[in-house]
Amino acid sequence: MTEATIRANETMVPVLPCADMEATLAFYQALGFKVTYQQTRPYLYLALEWSGFAVHFGRPPQDHDPAREDGGACLVMVDEVAPYHAALTQAMRAAYGKVLAKGVPRITRFRPGQTRFTLVDPSGNSLIFIQRDEPTELEYGGSKELQGLARALDNARIFREFKNDDRAAFRAVSSALRRHGDTAVPLDRALALATLVELATALNERDRIDAWIGELEQIQLTDAERRRVAAELHHAEDLTQWLAEHSTRAGTQDDSSQ
Repeated sequence: MTEATIRANETMVPVLPCADMEATLAFYQALGFKVTYQQTRPYLYLALEWSGFAVHFGRPPQDHDPAREDGGACLVMVDEVAPYHAALTQAMRAAYGKVLAKGVPRITRFRPGQTRFTLVDPSGNSLIFIQRDEPTELEYGGSKELQGLARALDNARIFREFKNDDRAAFRAVSSALRRHGDTAVPLDRALALATLVELATALNERDRIDAWIGELEQIQLTDAERRRVAAELHHAEDLTQWLAEHSTRAGTQDDSSQ
């Protein structure tokens, strides 16, 4: 008799808490997931599949609150994240008439070049889509190869794209601009101002945006540098459209429910 061997062909399937079966099914089916198993007695159990992966759901722990967004999480490793974000946001628009950008459920925003995004479901679970070639180590505080404002911008990128923490990113850039703005090269100062415009848009704190743009326009840049800064400002324009779409649609739904 030969000994059994372990072969590297395993499949792992996360089992996440489900606070509301109907809301969970409605949300995932709206995004194109297929229900492969559904049971309510003697206990709740759901199995769903989309593309090449599966996710299962069971009874939530006592005192589970979806608003805390601490129900559970799973990582979905993919070759390239952009097509997944595009497919899910397209499905949201078709099903809900908008992108779910705030609250629970929602999908986090995506910038070109980003290597991850998060889908939060009605139970506060997170499906985190990650590009396989993403860096294995993140340098919080910014890359040690950079200095001053450039390093702070790199630190802000980590907070914004990996931690979904726009507030921390905003504080990092604001503080660095005060400390290093006078000695920074023109491009870094312009990129810092453009980054503040985007982050202030995301945080809905627009009071200083016009002043930052006015300051940015006074900085002497080469044509190539100005194109790079314009690309950063374009991200803020995309974000404005994203949030406006959510706000308008949500307001319309609120009015119709009264």
